[in-house]
Amino acid sequence: MDGNAIILTAGILNSPNAKTAHGLIRATSRYHITAVIDHQHAGRDAGEVLDGIRRNIPIYATIDEFLAQHGEKASFCIVGVATHGGLLPDSLIEELSQALEAGMSLVSGLHHFMCDNPRLAESAARKGLQLIDVRKPKSREELHFWSGEIYEVKCPIIAVLGTDCALGKRTTTLMLTQALQQKGYNAHMIYTGQTGWLQGLKYGFVFDSTLNDFVCGEFEHAIVSCYRNEQPDIMLLEGQASLLNPSGPCGPEYLISANARHVILQHAPGRKYVEGWEEAGLEIPPVSRFVELINLYGSRVIGMALNTSGLSPEEALAAKTAYEQEFGVPVSLPVSQGVDELLTAIEALRATYPAA
Repeated sequence: MDGNAIILTAGILNSPNAKTAHGLIRATSRYHITAVIDHQHAGRDAGEVLDGIRRNIPIYATIDEFLAQHGEKASFCIVGVATHGGLLPDSLIEELSQALEAGMSLVSGLHHFMCDNPRLAESAARKGLQLIDVRKPKSREELHFWSGEIYEVKCPIIAVLGTDCALGKRTTTLMLTQALQQKGYNAHMIYTGQTGWLQGLKYGFVFDSTLNDFVCGEFEHAIVSCYRNEQPDIMLLEGQASLLNPSGPCGPEYLISANARHVILQHAPGRKYVEGWEEAGLEIPPVSRFVELINLYGSRVIGMALNTSGLSPEEALAAKTAYEQEFGVPVSLPVSQGVDELLTAIEALRATYPAA
């Protein structure tokens, strides 16, 4: 563990745009989260704001309040929000400057790098602190081309793909991995975004900061490294974006280059439009389109996970039943009910593979 950390969420802790913070509040082995800075939710517990589960992570309105009132010091300050275009807004720069002056190194997963900001760079150098830009691309020497070594992997590779962005694919993947581990399986998760790195996961890469020529090779390298080093029973791949998202399609790399023959499909029944394109009226295609496309790639959907935002408990259960009947696969409501139905499908799949 790198040390104690606070998270900045700019007043939007309860928004999907704070998904980096959500992941860190739920689980991280890289940092000990001591507090969240969010002026809209000050005085509450971060876990209760997130999903009603108290996690003893207090929320303060400002960094000054944290410094004055909190008993533990923090060594790191993490940007917990995903802004449009990955930009670093002036309001966050001000808070990050305060954190530097208080002796904290900074961590950000945004596309707009802190090290390129003269004010932050000068302050960090003066104070002897780090600016950790998680999305900073690797050097050419660190990158890998696809080699075909993926076909050496002889355990199930399961991709958690979604019908849209910001659905909770990472959360579902981590929940499944942890649940399988609790049942005695040697299960590993391959992260593909900055939050997975922040959570301390061992194998993976940051998909959208990798040069396109090397995405398939980096994916293969992460999976093959995990297989050779850990000899896992099961590997689960964190999905990104959506197969049919016109502003950033993603998925064939999982099904072809990563050889994921099995898919857990995540969907939000209460969501009509593609995330970020609501005003343009860009609708999410029917779930059946995604299932058909996955089949055409030679893979199959073995289960579904539902994001039930905007649905009543009754509507969520009705949606679960409807999808089970339509597609003939188990459907889970991960946040409210866990992932037990999906575990059953994964265990049945694992039984068809030779022992590691």
